[in-house]
Amino acid sequence: NENMRGNNVDGVELGDRGIDRNTTYGLTLGGPIVKNKLFFFVNFEYTKTPTIVNRWRPSEDGVANTDLYISRTTMADMKRVSDFLSSKYGYDTGSYTDYPADESNMKILARLDWNISQNHNLAVRYNYTLNRGWNNTNASSSNCIQRTTESRLGQYSMAFANSMYSMDNRVNSVSVDLNSRIGDNLSNQLLVTYSQLDDIRGSSSSKFPFIDILDGYTVENGKIVQAIMPYMSAGYELFTWNNGVHNTVINAKDDITWYKGNHKITGGISFEYQMADNSYMRNGTGYYRYHSLDDFLNGAAPETVALTYGYDGEQNPAARVRFNQFGLYLQDEWSVGHNFKVNYGIRLDEIIFNNKDLMRNNAIYEIEYDGKSVDTGKWPKPKLQVSPRVGFTWDVFGDRSLKIRGGSGLFSGRLPLVFFTNMPTNSGMVQNIVAVSTRYTAGVANPDPLLESFKGNMITDVDALIEKLHSLDPKKFPKTITPKDGVKPSQINGIDPNFRMPQVWKTSIAMDYNFPTSFPFSISGEYIFNKTINGIQLLNWNIKENAGFTQLNGVDRRHIYPTDYRYTNTDAFVLTNTKQGYGWTANVMLNMTPIDNLHIMASYTHTVMKQITGMPGSNAESAYLYIPTVEGPNFAGLSNSQYVTPDRVFASVSYRDRSNNHFSLFYESYRGGSNYTYMYNGDFNGDNIAYDVMYIPKDDSEILFATQSDRERYWAFADQDAYLTKNKGKYAEAYSVYSPWVHRFNFRYSHDFVLRIGSSKNTLQLNFDFMNIGNLFNSTWGVHQILSTEAMSGRILQLDSINEQGVPVFKTRVQAGARTWDYSHSMGQCWSLQVGIKYLFN
Repeated sequence: NENMRGNNVDGVELGDRGIDRNTTYGLTLGGPIVKNKLFFFVNFEYTKTPTIVNRWRPSEDGVANTDLYISRTTMADMKRVSDFLSSKYGYDTGSYTDYPADESNMKILARLDWNISQNHNLAVRYNYTLNRGWNNTNASSSNCIQRTTESRLGQYSMAFANSMYSMDNRVNSVSVDLNSRIGDNLSNQLLVTYSQLDDIRGSSSSKFPFIDILDGYTVENGKIVQAIMPYMSAGYELFTWNNGVHNTVINAKDDITWYKGNHKITGGISFEYQMADNSYMRNGTGYYRYHSLDDFLNGAAPETVALTYGYDGEQNPAARVRFNQFGLYLQDEWSVGHNFKVNYGIRLDEIIFNNKDLMRNNAIYEIEYDGKSVDTGKWPKPKLQVSPRVGFTWDVFGDRSLKIRGGSGLFSGRLPLVFFTNMPTNSGMVQNIVAVSTRYTAGVANPDPLLESFKGNMITDVDALIEKLHSLDPKKFPKTITPKDGVKPSQINGIDPNFRMPQVWKTSIAMDYNFPTSFPFSISGEYIFNKTINGIQLLNWNIKENAGFTQLNGVDRRHIYPTDYRYTNTDAFVLTNTKQGYGWTANVMLNMTPIDNLHIMASYTHTVMKQITGMPGSNAESAYLYIPTVEGPNFAGLSNSQYVTPDRVFASVSYRDRSNNHFSLFYESYRGGSNYTYMYNGDFNGDNIAYDVMYIPKDDSEILFATQSDRERYWAFADQDAYLTKNKGKYAEAYSVYSPWVHRFNFRYSHDFVLRIGSSKNTLQLNFDFMNIGNLFNSTWGVHQILSTEAMSGRILQLDSINEQGVPVFKTRVQAGARTWDYSHSMGQCWSLQVGIKYLFN
């Protein structure tokens, strides 16, 4: 089928590619077991898709080519490392040209429907789903003080095949639904469900430490000056060993509905039990990061050594969280008149956690953070959440030509339980998470003195590495633990004792209007506003208030962190609430059928979402660190959501003629979807977090450059960039650089062949789906744009120095002629044609 797909973007051939194939096996069977009484239905489906997870390959000459997915990391260097690890340690890195990729999905559905009597119906349903697929090595997270500025797998760096990981997502669920009619005006529904959800990682690697090799360094005044740029990675993926989440969920609810005059009153109770077992041993096979390739090959002291291990020889430590949620609700649907209906109600919820799953770590509890302590032996206190709601529907003229509807209320939600299990996992009582690291001040390395002890051969056996660490500092790296003694881990995860589950205030207003035309023609508009009542964020209680910090001079007055900006040497990432955040969505939609069998639809949606954090990671540290800010994550302000698509247009035209031909044309256009941030390269404000948004100078008087060339290259780039031009004199806002509009057309044609077999009339359908048809005629049409490699991932400025007046002086990382956007050279952007045959039994 290579003739049924495109392979060209912006005039660039994407190179050889395998056969696109999606193989699906399916079976559906249903019918009566007892006539008019008991029925069954079974469905099975299995899909296998050979795909490409990683397209990057090492280069021959050390020169990256992003159009062809060629990395600057050379084949020669990868062979050197692979051969070295094989001969020195007997470890197989896997290929650096061929990577695992297949994906599969299996679904099973079984259902029984029993008409017990005229007034009672029972439905029992079983679902099973298994998704399997491969993923690239984690992009840049680690236990190091500073995260690498680029991905481990891309134009700057490469990783081996055995450093990828697989992911199994398995869901088993059973539901029992009993519907009963108690009388003419009373009915009841009882619904009970049981679900088991398992997310488990795997690897093709043997047990071996994960290794990061950085790009290299310079020596200034006898000190290492390091750019935290990756070059190569190898070993067992650092977040995969013993990484699995097992969730058990039991739900039960009973609703009773009473029809009383023009009221429909529904009341009910609900119960939910959840248990989550989380095994998460980052660096569970050991972790080493080296300053350079030569340092690694020559056995120099590493830049970081890290390990997570269980106490008393426990190989698979796991943390557990359990809670019960009780709910009570009452709602009335009141038909005030023939054309006006009101819904109003209230819901009460309370969550009670099980503290038996926790142990207080006294070594942590004794640490004081400005008068506060982290108690790892208690979950948050029970909190009653009250959620009142009201809504209405008004048929203005009573003929359904104009309807106005809306509502307002409080809605409570959840967050993934992994954010709770972070506390016991990282409290030092289940396992010990340790890192011997290097800190940086303006790029100058300040290594932990213990790192010198790891010169020479790597310790690849976990037990031996535990013994080594224990011998260096028995108190910091214990092999056994008691609640009384506790242990002080390298970092602490906690939960605010007054933490509340997420809650938002949601208000909407909408209108539906049918035009007085001879054919169906309608317009709908809706506006939805959300205000955060109890939002989620992480704070580091170890960071002092910045009111006393020195500020930069000049137009950028952000605070510079002093060397003693922390209360202690142990960070405490605490899950807490925020009331900051809001968002709104506006949508308008047109529908018409001007002639028989011709349907036309068009819609436009605009979305705004402001938040403190999108919680970019399941690990507390990464979720805290990796949000772009001016002053640091503890002092983050509102910014655009990382995941929002601000503007989207969709339209479709479909027509069916009398000869059973079906024609459909779909148009989709959107802006955003890939949202970026302009940040400084490296740590700008001294907080050891390289996620500082840049100040966009209004003109040349607001910024100092190291050289005239830096000045010219920056302004040439800024003047061609729409966001930088529009926002001069402001701080860049997180995730506010939206990818340009993309316009895409899809076309579908199908024909139904009617087949008469005996008394049955079946249908054979032949269909043709043309995806992104515009790309067939022009290699840039319908192609999404992403930040170009010339834009340096948005990190276009780097601090060169701070002058005597306290004003920063910058270097420019972009080169002459650099542009912001480039077309995504991805196979999924090309046109494709799919031919299908479907047989439908009557």
